[in-house]
Amino acid sequence: MENRNDAEASQILSLFAALSYGVASMAMVFINKAILMQYSYSMTLLTVQQLATAVLIHSGRRSGYTKAKGLEMTTAKKLLPVSLFYNANVAFALASLKGVNIPMYIAIKRLTPLAVLIAGFFSGKGRPTTQVTLSVLLTATGVVIAALGDFSFDLFGYSMALTSVFFQTMYLVLVEKSGAEDGLSSVEIMFYNSFLSLPFLLFLIIATGEFPNSLSILIAKSNSFYFLVILLLSLVMGIALNYTMFLCTIVNSALTTTIVGVLKGVGSTTLGFVLLGGVQVHALNVTGLVINTAGGLWYSYAKYQQKKNKPLRLELDLENHRK
Repeated sequence: MENRNDAEASQILSLFAALSYGVASMAMVFINKAILMQYSYSMTLLTVQQLATAVLIHSGRRSGYTKAKGLEMTTAKKLLPVSLFYNANVAFALASLKGVNIPMYIAIKRLTPLAVLIAGFFSGKGRPTTQVTLSVLLTATGVVIAALGDFSFDLFGYSMALTSVFFQTMYLVLVEKSGAEDGLSSVEIMFYNSFLSLPFLLFLIIATGEFPNSLSILIAKSNSFYFLVILLLSLVMGIALNYTMFLCTIVNSALTTTIVGVLKGVGSTTLGFVLLGGVQVHALNVTGLVINTAGGLWYSYAKYQQKKNKPLRLELDLENHRK
């Protein structure tokens, strides 16, 4: 009975982590697009988001609101690649949003599950089931078809988004590995990530020429109530997105996190056609989205079957061991 309750609690946590990440990720795309339409300094925006995250977690730890441990040099060295890949992913993603509309941005980012699947195979994680493989391939096929219907092609934006896919794949795999091996909580990984990213981001905003103009413009624009609201929303949702993403990756897996991103992308794409503008509707877009949705639903069913069969196989193994 106790084992059954633990299993149910684990399933609830897994579902909560996936749903929370999906909602936060969908909201963050629109918030970032809205703020970048008024404030184009994406690297400075990312730096402010990470600084706010680090300060908030540190304050919570000092005041006792969170049990996150302090920084340890050994752990920081292990998580440094995670931080670099994460910030590279977000930086390229923000850069791509300047020239790519939301539906096409999401379509390109949906190639991440396929990249994670390939990375997991070559890293020795094991071969996925046939249903999982085919569902991810079907999802990627829908991405390509949807992207073919984009007549507002932006080479720079597409290049930035594809580069972001690569870095997102690398950091998701590394987060899953770090969480499993080091026993770190999602808050602790988020704190390390924010803290380690600050020197890297400060170097970038100086090297790219954003600073100091970006800071003065940010202060000037903060006089606008609308801009201040979306800026605060981006800071809050940036923290929420980081937390739910790391939680989902640790509780579930890197591939599950990316598939959740694919499924939430269906709603984001639909809203993207009517919000913030810049989209031309085409039959290829609709066809690609239908195929993509079918692939995502198929994957969800395949993963459900896997989780359903695991307890049964474990029980049979225990019975055989007792015999």
